[in-house]
Amino acid sequence: MNPLFRRQSGIALLESLLAVLVLAIGLIGTLGLQARAAAALSDASMRAEATMATDKLLGLMSNDYGNLAQYALAAGATPSASLAGWYADTRGAIPDATIVVTVTPAANMTTVTTSISWTRKAGEVANSHQVTSYLAP
Repeated sequence: MNPLFRRQSGIALLESLLAVLVLAIGLIGTLGLQARAAAALSDASMRAEATMATDKLLGLMSNDYGNLAQYALAAGATPSASLAGWYADTRGAIPDATIVVTVTPAANMTTVTTSISWTRKAGEVANSHQVTSYLAP
């Protein structure tokens, strides 16, 4: 028997084990990336919902310019009749959202600041989407 062949026995098995180890590490990394991508997609979806809700609110307010003060809402407060439908729709699209609407009148325009906050998972830091707009008659 050739002495070189004897020293080489088992190398193929070792190479196979190393290849499996490298593949396993790559697959674990891919699964981690997939989980992070799903979380980022969920956050982006909630941010888009908050943007659309704010746009809808500003449309309602611009059509009811004489009653803008009725649209103000503190955190945890009960919304006025003018705001109740929008508030229910927004809380339906963004579960457990904290919504704050600040209306600040000025001479020729009114500043409206809308803040919508939500938590994707219990124990995580809340995400917040804030928009400041100016409405004029």
